[in-house]
Amino acid sequence: MDDEPNNAERGPARSAPRDSLFLLASLQAEDGASLGKARIRNLSATGLMADCERAIPAGTRVKLDLRGVGPISGMIAWSREDKIGLAFDEPIDPQLARKPVSSGVAKAQMPDYLRMHQRQMPRR
Repeated sequence: MDDEPNNAERGPARSAPRDSLFLLASLQAEDGASLGKARIRNLSATGLMADCERAIPAGTRVKLDLRGVGPISGMIAWSREDKIGLAFDEPIDPQLARKPVSSGVAKAQMPDYLRMHQRQMPRR
């Protein structure tokens, strides 16, 4: 019995290691038309896999702004129902998407209402 999934059902071979994560992004066509939201499930230097609000055909050129990375463009390499594989035009550093988003406010600046209710650690 063969438990291996049919290779025809999988997307094209991937050349870069993938990193599983969960990010939201808005997809746009090249002309700026909205293609809806995408839930990015894994990311590599050369592409991503995402669940989309609607089907987007393979071969469609798209743009998105990826948190921590910035604007990205590419082409839908494969599409199955609401899932897509996007091949980037230029490689990215996927670790940038994992960095925490900073508001520019130092961590030491805690709001008064939180500071007043902090538990004091007993001194030894």
